[in-house]
Amino acid sequence: MLLEHFALHVADPVAFSGWYQQHLGLRVVRHLPEPHQTHFLADARGAVIEIYRNPAAPVPDYGTMHPLVLHIAFQSLDADADRARLLAAGAVFVEAVLPPDGSKLLMLRDPWGLALQVCQRARPLIS
Repeated sequence: MLLEHFALHVADPVAFSGWYQQHLGLRVVRHLPEPHQTHFLADARGAVIEIYRNPAAPVPDYGTMHPLVLHIAFQSLDADADRARLLAAGAVFVEAVLPPDGSKLLMLRDPWGLALQVCQRARPLIS
């Protein structure tokens, strides 16, 4: 089996999707406006995140969740430059983790409080 997508229930899927497209380079591969403004966003490799709002369930309070409970990690070639760019776009810096292998893992929160990890690894997970 292959991972098809990871879903996130958010309060404003249109704004959330737009920010992730503009600032994280994701693209819409499918949009279902009704009934839940569902956006399927993919990266260049084809990893997909589903963003939607369904009133049948509460939207999690991502801002109160510890980043170790839930975060989305993005590969970066220049973590410091990406951090500066994302902070200028409304993200908030949380912490930096600098493992002994020379990697740089920066934890931020997007404008809705969801934890984002910017990963500049000494040895990428997928090359």
